Amino acid sequence: MNRKRVVIFSGGDLYPQYINEIQPADFVIGADKGALFLIRHGIKPDLAVGDFDSISPQELKHVRAESGNIIECDPVDKDLSDTELAFEMAARQEPDFILLIGGTGTRMDHTLANVQMLNWALQHQIRCAIMDRNNYITLTGSTIEVLDRGFKYVSLLPMTPEVTGITLEGFQYPLEDATLKMGDSLGISNVLLGDRGQVSIASGLLLVIQSRD
Repeated sequence: MNRKRVVIFSGGDLYPQYINEIQPADFVIGADKGALFLIRHGIKPDLAVGDFDSISPQELKHVRAESGNIIECDPVDKDLSDTELAFEMAARQEPDFILLIGGTGTRMDHTLANVQMLNWALQHQIRCAIMDRNNYITLTGSTIEVLDRGFKYVSLLPMTPEVTGITLEGFQYPLEDATLKMGDSLGISNVLLGDRGQVSIASGLLLVIQSRD
């Protein structure tokens, strides 16, 4: 079976270099002004979704003309955020992996909601990551390989009240069958020894955040 990626461009912080993350076979979704960003940088999204309340009527007309398909919803009478709607549409593609770009920014509520979408993806058995200029964020409930992506630090933060059986391989500060609780700082600012490492846990959900200053 072919491996398939979906790349979502949401309405948070967006920078031109993000376009380089798109691979030729990717299914590309633009959520709200993420769709306009793609179009302005020469990418025709396969799907544009959202209420489009952050762009002008003329810009929305441009998005309608330049997108493969578009799903519009009312900005008031809706139950899902634009990014959550994009995730639901992404799941319909039955992807192996979802990459969310523009999922972080000045709105902490949106940023945290998008981080929680990692759990949604995990429940749907889809690998997922959130990427911005300073962070690459993933979530595991079992074992995950951490690749050197040019970020200096790797931090581990519980997404559940307690995460048990944490074992690290290939890190400067190893752990063996450790437990982390919410608020613990033991997992902050570790460093890969080589080009990859492995994080395994026995129970709970663990955020793995690669970051730089």
